[in-house]
Amino acid sequence: MGIAMKIKEIIVVEGRDDTAAIKKSVDAVTIETHGYGITKDTWSLLEKAYHEKGIIIFTDPDHAGEQIRKRVLEKFPGAGEAFLDRKDAQRDGDIGIENAAPESIREALEKAHYSIEEDAELFTMDDLRQAGLAGSAEASERRQKLGKALGIGWGNSKRFLQKLNKFGITRAELDKALREI
Repeated sequence: MGIAMKIKEIIVVEGRDDTAAIKKSVDAVTIETHGYGITKDTWSLLEKAYHEKGIIIFTDPDHAGEQIRKRVLEKFPGAGEAFLDRKDAQRDGDIGIENAAPESIREALEKAHYSIEEDAELFTMDDLRQAGLAGSAEASERRQKLGKALGIGWGNSKRFLQKLNKFGITRAELDKALREI
């Protein structure tokens, strides 16, 4: 077996099953939020990790996971974000990081993104429509595939546009990923 992929930042997950899946996949330290009700002690741990090593938010690709991600980002806007595709996180009707294969977890962490400082609007809704990512029957499926390829996760048209701009995806990166899907 080769050397495990090492993550220098602290990975923020929802629970202990997520931590177990991460530890099987990469060499990393995690902090568990234990769901949406993040305690004062956990917020203190997150703050220390954010300022000392950096954090990567890696929550489940479901509504609860997105709400937790949003709460953590409000306090730590410079946090990295990793996204797992819903299909990769699903087993027996349950969606969660704990269900993903180690390869999927490594791929998501390798593609972790950080928000860019300036509010650049490189892409517009017209760009999404021209790329078949909005306004068509296949748009949702195309966004899902493209989100996985770019490592930015899925979203409705408006959210997907925000992610493209927030993470500073370039036209070249978008064009390359569009050709691959």
